Amino acid sequence: MSMFSIQGSLDLLLKGTVTCHTAEDLGLRLLSGRPLRVKAGFDPTAPDLHLGHAVLLKKMAQFQKLGHTVIFLIGDFTGMIGDPTGKKATRPPLSREEIAANAETYKAQVFKILDPDLTEIRFNSEWLGSLVGEGWIRLAAKITVAQLLERNDFSKRMAAGEPIALHELLYPLVQAYDSVSLKCDVELGGNDQLFNLMRGRDLQISFGQPPQIVLTVPLLLGIDGVEKMSKSLGNYIGFTEDADTQFGKTMSISDETMWSWYLLLTDKMPSDIEALKNSHPMDAKKTLAREITAQFHGAAAAISAEEKWIRIFSERKVEDAPVVVVPSTDEKEPLSRLLVERGLAGSRKEAERLISQGAVSVDGHKISDCHAKVCLRMGDDLLIRVGKLKFQRWVVK
Repeated sequence: MSMFSIQGSLDLLLKGTVTCHTAEDLGLRLLSGRPLRVKAGFDPTAPDLHLGHAVLLKKMAQFQKLGHTVIFLIGDFTGMIGDPTGKKATRPPLSREEIAANAETYKAQVFKILDPDLTEIRFNSEWLGSLVGEGWIRLAAKITVAQLLERNDFSKRMAAGEPIALHELLYPLVQAYDSVSLKCDVELGGNDQLFNLMRGRDLQISFGQPPQIVLTVPLLLGIDGVEKMSKSLGNYIGFTEDADTQFGKTMSISDETMWSWYLLLTDKMPSDIEALKNSHPMDAKKTLAREITAQFHGAAAAISAEEKWIRIFSERKVEDAPVVVVPSTDEKEPLSRLLVERGLAGSRKEAERLISQGAVSVDGHKISDCHAKVCLRMGDDLLIRVGKLKFQRWVVK
């Protein structure tokens, strides 16, 4: 076990969290001295992980640092249901083949952050796949329809007359049963998952188990500093992206976003982060970019990426500008929105101001119309400049 004091352990584990049910219970279990079983579930809905997932993984790694066992739970069974959280319509389920392929990529990526010796990788089909008719009925008897309809997603859809499939109502119950099967002490999740995680506590009590501590973390803002990190929005940093891209994208975030990333993606305590605010923001951002890049590629690659970034943006050698793959479009898209999505501006308003000031050029052509639109055609390779220091090559595929 770790040599951390109980208070020191609590300070680390509660850093950057939104809710804890409850901190007192967590302290008591830490005081017991036994390794805790800490679970976080991941539905294999996409083949690649990004820094938004790293928030949970870093919290799991902090538990490992204190000597506890974490369970990286791949929801191969629940993935066939489709998590309805935040959805206005029934989510299409994944096929078994899609789930298996995505799960394999997850297993190859998570150990960039987690300690394999203190990690269990489990699939919830292990216990859910063996439930037969009577087992499902007995499980369903543990929760009421009224309890399920307390969830905002469901109540809003009911009020709007939108359909809710029966299997969606089962999702929180099925996720809760994961905690029973694994005898979890702690479950981690995004704050949008709070309803589901709390049902795990309820179900454990009904099965005669001590209720798990529920710890939630906020959703990470993407490199645009506006929307949560998402591959579909293009405002993400992927685990599998090369070191130069990871470093360059981190350097493109706003100062405000940088401090929230420090809190959620590093082990630095709030007092350390406050001290960093006394340094030059550019130096603090380089330190963050090195730490993130080194997590996935090692210290040497991170230093090399930093040197290249300095050469590009200090000496303005735009031929080495970071390459960003962007999807082709059938119609012209607002340039201001594209700049925000690629992290070259913090907001549409800022992007429009920069364009109006003549600070933006596309392939050497200065753009001054803040409402300008561009068409991204398959095969295009465009050099985008914003101000004197920001350059990207957009490769359209």
